[in-house]
Amino acid sequence: MNTSAPRPGPVRRILGGFWRGLTFTRQLVFNLLFLALVLLLLVALLRGPGIAPVQPQSALVLDLDGRLVEQFTRSPIDRFLAQAGGDDPDIELQLRDLLRALEAAATDPKIERVVLKTDGLSASGFAALRELGAAIDAVRASGKEVVAWGVGFDQVGYYLAARADEVFMDPEGLVLIEGIGRYRPYYRELLAEKLGIDVHLFRVGEYKSAAEPFVLDGSSPEAREADRYWLGDLWQRYLAEVSAARGFAEGELAGLIAGFPGRLEAAGGDFARLALEARLIDATKTAEQMETLLAERGAADDEQGFRQVGLKRFLAHAGPAPRPSVAAPGIGVVVAQGVITDGEQPPGTVGGDSTSTLLRQAREDESIRAVVLRVDSPGGGVYPSEQIRREVVKLREAGKPVVVSMGNVAASGGYWISMNADAILADPSTITGSIGIFGLFLSGPRALEKIGVRTDGVGTTPLAGAFDPTRPLAPEVGALIQSFVDHGYRQFVGKIAEAREAEFAAIDAVARGRVWSGAQAKERGLVDALGGLGDAIHRARELAGLEAGAGVAYIEPPLTPFQQVLADMDRSARLQGLAPLLAPAAAVLGEAGSRQVVDDLAFLQDAQGRPFREIAHCFCGP
Repeated sequence: MNTSAPRPGPVRRILGGFWRGLTFTRQLVFNLLFLALVLLLLVALLRGPGIAPVQPQSALVLDLDGRLVEQFTRSPIDRFLAQAGGDDPDIELQLRDLLRALEAAATDPKIERVVLKTDGLSASGFAALRELGAAIDAVRASGKEVVAWGVGFDQVGYYLAARADEVFMDPEGLVLIEGIGRYRPYYRELLAEKLGIDVHLFRVGEYKSAAEPFVLDGSSPEAREADRYWLGDLWQRYLAEVSAARGFAEGELAGLIAGFPGRLEAAGGDFARLALEARLIDATKTAEQMETLLAERGAADDEQGFRQVGLKRFLAHAGPAPRPSVAAPGIGVVVAQGVITDGEQPPGTVGGDSTSTLLRQAREDESIRAVVLRVDSPGGGVYPSEQIRREVVKLREAGKPVVVSMGNVAASGGYWISMNADAILADPSTITGSIGIFGLFLSGPRALEKIGVRTDGVGTTPLAGAFDPTRPLAPEVGALIQSFVDHGYRQFVGKIAEAREAEFAAIDAVARGRVWSGAQAKERGLVDALGGLGDAIHRARELAGLEAGAGVAYIEPPLTPFQQVLADMDRSARLQGLAPLLAPAAAVLGEAGSRQVVDDLAFLQDAQGRPFREIAHCFCGP
């Protein structure tokens, strides 16, 4: 008997040969591209001319055209390709880079002045802006000149520009300060009446308004009251700080903004004239006139008009900040930026597993003696928030102090992950609090009826099929979900009371889902002190008994070897000029992808097949 396998047919043999040839060709192309990349890097390292050093009488030009973030949300490959292509519609500016550049510029004798260009700067809150503003003040205090120029100043860009020694604007430019508002779309009519989808909201706390847009047609009285209170605090601080920077009398700037339409009409619609008359700017100058002025004050440059250096090149020459080692231990910084959700998540989203892993890594690293948890998050899921909180507790149990530095937003789940730190620091304009929980359950039998579909059947218990979204929600099931949410709220408040050494009733009185500014939270005992990231690092050094010069390291997910090459290339003064040359190799070998924007309606989607979700989230932001 012949037991050998039958020989494949001719069609199968042809297809198999074609597939093997295709696989070989693909591997060959990838290997050749990778070899070319390695050779190019070796040539650059051994023979590359590098970038000219920073010359005396230089100006550090900070072109702040992009989104201000705590950490990059795009991969090194995506950033590299954007740089290579010269077109990046979503540029990210890392706060730590800007702070380090300004700190270095204050002491670098080759830097005579800093030039701020704030057109296009966007920020998700005022806390990070205030840290940048303080760094600009420090440059001026060192005796260096700070000059701002722009075409269009909105209130974000103008907040920084106002702190300069002089503010110049293009003759066709404008300054427009609007104030702070919080307006949201409401979907009840769309969901309930147009689509027939019933959104069942279960919550604790009359101020927990995050999910109101799904069940109401407008803000509840409680939401209006709370928003008006904390928004007013942020706005008054903005007015006070800009007024102090520009020398306005008390109430003068607020009156100017209130009368903007009339004053612009009186100026014939000329924003530049209005800005000059109102002393918002010092003079109007075109870009060419600014180049001439800066060349006269510093040194001329045939190619650039005046001698200057940009952010990336200046940081490359400034060198990396000192890092901890076993011989010289220091501080580890873990960034929790974005919505808190389950599992492993990329930068820009806080993952219950991924962020916990970073905290665990800091706990096991002998060179790290204390941790600063930088929180910029409106919250998210309860379970991943609890995962991260437990890792904070384990760090403290291991003898490593933890200091939380609250950024623009550290609310709801963002406060949950912060509560057990040795110390919580917030900027006065941080958005925090919102201590509350809600649950959402969607049912759509009416939506199905619109297309002639109905659900019917039998079950062995009242709960069998009770969470089927094609059936109406039974009252007893609603009571079950509310009980679960009530328990979660008691857990939330109880854990805070234990961590803050306060009575349950005292925390409950300032919780109930209400949002506070950082200054208001300090008054109510929810944070320990007011300050920025630098203050938090200083506090961590004190708690760990470290010297003032102890190094600081950001603990972030490890990069693949190829990602590391690109990240180093992005930082290295010698290799920056190779980006356009290596772009084709990066396009083939790299990882592609863009982050999906999560809008309000996508938030309604279920997670991990659970029938309903317990959420500690705050859709809060100015």
